[in-house]
Amino acid sequence: MNRTEPLPPTGLIAILRGLTPADAPAVGDILREAGFRRLEVTLNSPDPFTSIELLAQRLPDVVIGGGTVVTVDDVDRVRDAGGRIVVSPNTDPAVIGRSLELGLEPFPGVATPTDVFAALGAGARALKIFPAPSVGIDGMKAWSAVVPPDTQFLPVGGIDAGNLGDWLAAGAQGAGIGSTLYKPGRDTTDLERAARDLMTVWNQHEENDQ
Repeated sequence: MNRTEPLPPTGLIAILRGLTPADAPAVGDILREAGFRRLEVTLNSPDPFTSIELLAQRLPDVVIGGGTVVTVDDVDRVRDAGGRIVVSPNTDPAVIGRSLELGLEPFPGVATPTDVFAALGAGARALKIFPAPSVGIDGMKAWSAVVPPDTQFLPVGGIDAGNLGDWLAAGAQGAGIGSTLYKPGRDTTDLERAARDLMTVWNQHEENDQ
């Protein structure tokens, strides 16, 4: 997948916090096989840019990106490593602007209506609700009533196969899945099972939405 091709629908993003380059190939293969098409390596992981590069080269049909991106320099380094998405815990217009300038898709973190409109004003359209439990489904619904119809909300924080369906039914266009899916040292069988459980919920939602 090259940078001129359109990105696939957002869906689920696997958040790989703590991933090492040594584990990246096996973890990436498991998640791709389960159906994930977006993987986020957080920048507070060991040697994250190497992991991003390895995954981008190994999985050309999967969109790889960086998470916990909080500076413009981080954006540049994600791009240089082959990343295509930029996920942040906060809303920083400079980070959003640089991402768009480089042809990357920004996912700024939003926790208040002020964050939401600041992110939209900077050009973002896919917004990471973080932390999702604090905002809640009712909060997301309230925001959805006052934002442009092409705005995408993706809850992050505490999302698992048990509550993902509730968020999707309420209007979320995807979600970021962190420690309920991946954590360093997790048994590969458990990782595969968790990934498939999440994708089952997603696929059922997609079928019901058609």
